[in-house]
Amino acid sequence: MRIFMIILTLGFYAYAAPLTLPDNFQADFTQKITNTKKKTIHYSGNVRFTNESLLKWTYTKPTKKEVCTNGLELTVVDHDLEQVSNYLINKGFNFTEILKKAKLHSKNIYVAKHEGKSYTIQVDAKQKLQSIAYFDNLDNKVQIVFKKVKYGKGNLSTKSMACKVPKDYDMIRG
Repeated sequence: MRIFMIILTLGFYAYAAPLTLPDNFQADFTQKITNTKKKTIHYSGNVRFTNESLLKWTYTKPTKKEVCTNGLELTVVDHDLEQVSNYLINKGFNFTEILKKAKLHSKNIYVAKHEGKSYTIQVDAKQKLQSIAYFDNLDNKVQIVFKKVKYGKGNLSTKSMACKVPKDYDMIRG
């Protein structure tokens, strides 16, 4: 009986292990944003993450846009508008902190509370990220689904994580 309890306890801790953060990952994504009036917009593209703070979203549909952050500053390059916007980040989608705070809710679902928001994170059987859902600051429901997820060791190059900013685009500082 005692051995059974030890095995059960160890199994519980293995099952309840925190979500592991990879050194880097790359994935295709679809993003669905639904506003309070039930109107929905769909985006798709590719995302890259490395070094616990570098994140790059490359949107391909319905508009071409790059969103890059180092955790302190956010750069948005809108290729359709030929415009670049830079913002200092005081609050927002801090991917690293969200994943670090994730607690197991059920078999492959984690929940994280970060800066007053609740994030629902789904992983596959290998603990690779499948989706994240949350409500943004405008009460829009945001769901991001990841496909073709590749986890890696070591950091991706900083050059590959930077937004490509054409010199002739308008610059906006926020």
